[in-house]
Amino acid sequence: MSPIAILILIVIYFSILILISALVSKKSSDNDTFFKANKNSKWYLVAFGMIGTAISGITFISVPGEVGNPDLQFKYFQFVLGCALGFIIVAKLLLPLYYRMNLTSIYGYIEQRLGVVSYKTAASIFLIGRTIGSAFRLYLVVFVLQKYVFDALHVPFAVTVLISLGLIFAYTYKGGLKTIIITDTLQTFFLISSVFLTIYFICQSLNFNMIEAFEQVKNSNYSKVFFYEDYLAGTYYWKQILGGIFVTIATVGLDQDLMQKNLSCKNIGEAQKNMYTFTGIFLVINIFFLSVGALLYLYAEKNGIAVPQINGVARTDLLFPEIAIHHLSIIPTIVFLLGLTAATFATTDSALTALTTSFCVDFLGMDKMKSEDESQKMENEKKLVKTRHFVHVGFSILMFLVIILFNAINDDSVVKMVFKIATYTYGPLLGLFAFGLFMKSKTVHDKLVPYICLISPAICFLITQNSERLFGKYVIDNELIIANGLITFIGLLLISKPATSQTKF
Repeated sequence: MSPIAILILIVIYFSILILISALVSKKSSDNDTFFKANKNSKWYLVAFGMIGTAISGITFISVPGEVGNPDLQFKYFQFVLGCALGFIIVAKLLLPLYYRMNLTSIYGYIEQRLGVVSYKTAASIFLIGRTIGSAFRLYLVVFVLQKYVFDALHVPFAVTVLISLGLIFAYTYKGGLKTIIITDTLQTFFLISSVFLTIYFICQSLNFNMIEAFEQVKNSNYSKVFFYEDYLAGTYYWKQILGGIFVTIATVGLDQDLMQKNLSCKNIGEAQKNMYTFTGIFLVINIFFLSVGALLYLYAEKNGIAVPQINGVARTDLLFPEIAIHHLSIIPTIVFLLGLTAATFATTDSALTALTTSFCVDFLGMDKMKSEDESQKMENEKKLVKTRHFVHVGFSILMFLVIILFNAINDDSVVKMVFKIATYTYGPLLGLFAFGLFMKSKTVHDKLVPYICLISPAICFLITQNSERLFGKYVIDNELIIANGLITFIGLLLISKPATSQTKF
């Protein structure tokens, strides 16, 4: 498929998203629509659309690519099982709290429980962690588009990034969350369809029916799920499951992005129904992602296709695009591109909206600005909407700069880097919320909280840098986020004092 044809496909795709945005935001584009979707979202649309947000371009490309590593194979599914348990904990423990407090930003809980400085610290952690994480995820798909499309058209990488962010901005800046609920539903449809169709087309190329494909994957050297043998290794199943639980609690339950969608449902019952449905779909779709990986390697073996290299280093995350674009027919190529685009941009558009919401609510206090006079209220709303637009532009520019910086210095696999960033940035959030929930007889010296939230990741970084000397052959993996949260929790205990009154939250 030629670069021009791919470019036309991308233009058509985003034209549809921009049209949906225009129709959705036609009646209302105020801040209540942008932040909360008017608290009127259908739970089944939220559940389905959240799949597109949770499964990024990293899952779409890097997870199938890692299947070929004999030390990894289907190891990722151990982590996914932990994630499923984490989703259930979020639904049972955190969602009822957020609904009871009627929060727009979930970090409002920290303000009421621990204080203003703690609140700003929690919101800042989210802004930093989500900006970096989302930029890394977008970087991966832009890197692929650059290699297979824009390099042939002699378009610089920076311009490709600008175009990508500009398109996301175009369909999110008016309707915000209300638009995203609809567009993410469409993008998730493309994502899930592409997974199943990719399996179909590869099976067709390998002359497998579905039963034969299942048997081939099961009997291959790529399908080992549980790693019991070495508890010191990073792949050990309890490490992966526990890591999945706590990473999910931190990066979903304590993250404004995915929680913002849940809080747009009418009531707690619908929000929980959404989470349970989403969890089931999430488990199933990841099984198929891993199966795609095994089939890709079987296809590559049969056809003598080597894993693509960049600067002499094998890049397994490029095997999927390499086969889809250069070795399959035009229909599978279109299917792959739609799936990749949907996976990545569904994640980034949601993140950009959540970042804007958090900054406007947590730092500018837009949810607290009210006026009794009706004419004054309308005038204030116009000013606040204009301010929100500037914030939206600001975060788009910030994400652009992070991607350019990452492109300049990246020397690690994207999937490892994203999870590494998550364990450092979201660990303190885990500690803050845990202290608030489980130490209700205590409060903290509010002004000291930022120092605790800086010291904890620093200690974790020192531990990982000296892990071999400290722990020998023990490999620290996703459980680092547990240690990070625990160190933060202990630090908060050290600066705590008896609460003047028992909190009800």
